[in-house]
Amino acid sequence: MANIVQFENVGLRYGTGPETLSDISFTLRSGAFYFVTGASGAGKTSLLKLLYLNQRPTRGVVRLFGEDTVTLPRKRLPGFRRRIGVVFQDFRLVPHLSSYDNIALPLRVAGIPENDIEAPVREMLAWVGLTDRGKAKPLTLSGGEQQRVAIARAVIGRPEILVADEPTGNVDPDMAERLLHLFDSLNRLGTTVVVATHDFHLLNRIPTAHMMRLDKGRIHDPTGALRHPAGSNE
Repeated sequence: MANIVQFENVGLRYGTGPETLSDISFTLRSGAFYFVTGASGAGKTSLLKLLYLNQRPTRGVVRLFGEDTVTLPRKRLPGFRRRIGVVFQDFRLVPHLSSYDNIALPLRVAGIPENDIEAPVREMLAWVGLTDRGKAKPLTLSGGEQQRVAIARAVIGRPEILVADEPTGNVDPDMAERLLHLFDSLNRLGTTVVVATHDFHLLNRIPTAHMMRLDKGRIHDPTGALRHPAGSNE
């Protein structure tokens, strides 16, 4: 599998404070599943922001899809971002839009004709188990339902990378299992999946997943930056 993401000696500082991330180096393989773990405040969200191009590093090199994003012209950023799906911890659904319209939003922004939108949106609603909730507004949905709408919105454009920030933090254990199953299903279709979590009980739910642990802004693993599944030769 080719490398889809590469970080080289990356550091991130907000303002004049100390570095939030320091000397981060790793590669992510296309089509693999990754957990980013660590305690609250370890730097997981900051790392994900670099991955989905919400933030540029203070130093170092971040390559996505073979290109250096630090020197990438700003006019090319929207095209890169469309190749990345993001599931935020706080969902970020548009409150006045229905589930259907929230999921359809990325397609409309991309200029997809309306006649070509309904079928994939209906498919996504069925995929996340919300066929009968298409007309519901976010405030009428449970936390788990909102999260599933957010996931459907993130993946409807068939992103090459899916980034999820603590996607199971606001749901019960049964729903957490269901959400992980959705991510695993998407990964099996070829999408590279990166899930940040501080819930160590989830790590064994995806036996093929790779793991990266952050501690105080640094990758911490005595055997290397990425710990691969048992039996892997990578």
